[in-house]
Amino acid sequence: MIDKKTFIFFFIVSLLGISACQMKVTESTPQVSDATNAAKYGMPVWAKNANIYEVNIRQFTSEGTFAAFAEHLPRLKKMGVDILWFMPMYPISKTKRKGTLGSYYAVSDYKAVNPEFGTMQDFDDLVSAIHAQGMYIILDWVPNHTGWDHAWIKEHPEWYTQDENGNIIDPTDPSTGESWGWTDVADLNHDNMEMRAEMIKDKLFWINEHDIDGYREDVAHNVPDSFWDAFNAACSEVDKELFMLAEAEHPYHRNSGHFQMSYAWAAHHLLNSIAKGEKSVADLDAWAEEDKKFTKGMGMQFTSNHDENSWNGTVFERMGEAHLTLAALAFTYDGMPLLYGGQEEPMQKRLEFFEKDDIGFKDYAYADFYSRLLQLKHDNQALWNGGYGGKLKKLLDHPDVYVFEREKNGDKVIGVFNLSEKRQSITIPQKLTGKDVMTGQQVNWQDQTALGLEPWQYYLLSS
Repeated sequence: MIDKKTFIFFFIVSLLGISACQMKVTESTPQVSDATNAAKYGMPVWAKNANIYEVNIRQFTSEGTFAAFAEHLPRLKKMGVDILWFMPMYPISKTKRKGTLGSYYAVSDYKAVNPEFGTMQDFDDLVSAIHAQGMYIILDWVPNHTGWDHAWIKEHPEWYTQDENGNIIDPTDPSTGESWGWTDVADLNHDNMEMRAEMIKDKLFWINEHDIDGYREDVAHNVPDSFWDAFNAACSEVDKELFMLAEAEHPYHRNSGHFQMSYAWAAHHLLNSIAKGEKSVADLDAWAEEDKKFTKGMGMQFTSNHDENSWNGTVFERMGEAHLTLAALAFTYDGMPLLYGGQEEPMQKRLEFFEKDDIGFKDYAYADFYSRLLQLKHDNQALWNGGYGGKLKKLLDHPDVYVFEREKNGDKVIGVFNLSEKRQSITIPQKLTGKDVMTGQQVNWQDQTALGLEPWQYYLLSS
């Protein structure tokens, strides 16, 4: 007979052994196929049916802190959110700042957090809470410029773009040579290899020391491709699958495998124009043809983000009565859907960019609408991301009604969208059946069924 202490010791060891075996099975058995799929489809397997949600810490709550935002994590998880993209949460330069609080993109220190948001420990606690919910976090990185207070300005002025008189300048439009008007930031010189090496070290700091899952790269189209080559090579030593989003529509970013996603700007502008009656279904077809220049990854589809909301207007201003219809289309016809923090409220104002503001969460009136779309994305393989999902097949040739089908491994999604402010009548081109995602009602349309659609009316059917 063994004594009590010995029994407890062997009991704990046996539990650890079981856990280790379970962990080994979980990690090793699928990894070969996962790695193959990740390489084939250009993204981590965990992102195969994911969506993305943009977080503006300053404006998300009245407190504007990491801790206050953390209280929203359970409801965001319940809504179906997967990836949280944090707008820059680094300290903001005071020199040449715009407004009272300045732009998030005028970074004064790449390796610290904005004290207005909390401490580094608060940030680490938030990252742990996000991961505990089964969600992921990517940080907004600003590789094109820094604020004028950044230490590099004094220590390494050669790391910045200078005019003929040796003065550091703000960023310029490569096509015109004229200033973008971003006078609160200083343009980095990417011809300087020392600067690049230091920036890569700073980026790895957040991955290795603070457990983030990737980056959204600001103005990625103005940064040389060779920088992304170098950063990707440095990340080969990182022991986790990273997710990279480029603010760009530059094919090399995705086709090289360095980025899993890039902005679908052209598609977004097209949706704005459709809402105004300036574009039609034919323009969607033309966009889809042009988008074939991307061979890997996916586009990020959206009806709003921080730039659109603050500078171009709310979805109500830009899209009017079509805003929910176009959101349903954006979430299903291609790519990964983005939800900008506050759209689920819904937020009916333009958020201040350089001042304190507040989304003002209260009713979450659109939470169910977006939750249904996100759940469809999770459950129906036809809508999975990139090569994991099904390709779009157009079913009807009509100037104002867009009818499509996506199918993968027996899962199917059918979309019928009246993309006009007028009532339309169509004839169903084939037998179409499925459960309507928004109403839960079973729909069974036979071939040649006559169907009337009210302005901006749509159906989303799931097998």
